[in-house]
Amino acid sequence: MYKVIIVDDEERIVEGLQKVVDWKNYGCEVVDTAYDAKSGAQRIRCHNPDILFMDIKMPGIDGLTMLAGLKGEFPNMQITVLTGHRDFEYAQRALHIGVTRFLLKPSKMNELEEAVQTMVENLNYKHESVKQTPKELKTDDSAVANNFIVRRAVEYIEQHYSEKLTLSSVADNIYVSQWYLSKLLNGYLGVSFSNLLNQTRINKAKQMLKDPSLKIHEVSELLGFNDITHFSKIFKKLEQVSPNEYRNNPNK
Repeated sequence: MYKVIIVDDEERIVEGLQKVVDWKNYGCEVVDTAYDAKSGAQRIRCHNPDILFMDIKMPGIDGLTMLAGLKGEFPNMQITVLTGHRDFEYAQRALHIGVTRFLLKPSKMNELEEAVQTMVENLNYKHESVKQTPKELKTDDSAVANNFIVRRAVEYIEQHYSEKLTLSSVADNIYVSQWYLSKLLNGYLGVSFSNLLNQTRINKAKQMLKDPSLKIHEVSELLGFNDITHFSKIFKKLEQVSPNEYRNNPNK
C-alpha cells in the first residue's frame, strides 16, 4: 500500500479528500493529515509518504520553497498541489520543481482521480525500474529542487547574516532538515554552513570597513559576531590581514 499524507489548513478539504477518493482501489492508504505547514513537514518526515496532497497557500509559508525542500529531500514522493489561487506562472514553477499535478480548488472528482492514478503509475514505474536494475538508479528528479533550495539558503543568509544564525534555523526557514541542507551546501557549493556564513559576513565587513564612521567593534556587532576577537580571527583567516589593516589599505 502506498502511504498518503494530506496537508491543508481547511479541515473540510482534508476530510473531503479522505472520504471521496477510493484510496484502497488505487493501492493507497491515508496514513496521516495536518492542518498547517510545520506539523505537515513533521508528519512527512515521520512517515516518509509516497504521495502528498498539499495546499501551498497556507498562512506563514513560502509555498514554492517548501515544495522544493520536500521534493529535494524526498525525490520519489509524488506531490499534487491544491490551491484556490489561479496563477499560471506559479503553477509552471511548481511543475518545474517536480510537482506531479497542480489542481485548483474546488477540484472535480475526475481531476482528483486522474492525479491519484498518475502518481500511482509513476510510483509503480519507479519500483519496476529499481527491480530491473541491480545497481542503484541515479535520478535528476530532484536536481531543480535542490538548486532552488541552495539558492534560497544563500539568499536567506544574505538577508539575515547579522542574526544568530545556525544550520538548524536556516534549514527550518527553507523547510528542509539540517542534515539535508548541510549535504546540499557541501555538494553544490563545496562549503560547510559555517564557512558560507563566515564568508558572507566577511564580504559585508569589507564594505562596512570603508565607512570611517564605523568603529571595528561596531562592525563586528552589526555582522552578528559574538565578540571582536572572534571577528578579527575569522577576518584574518579569510583575508590574510586584520580588519584594521584592511581598513587602512582596502586595495591590498
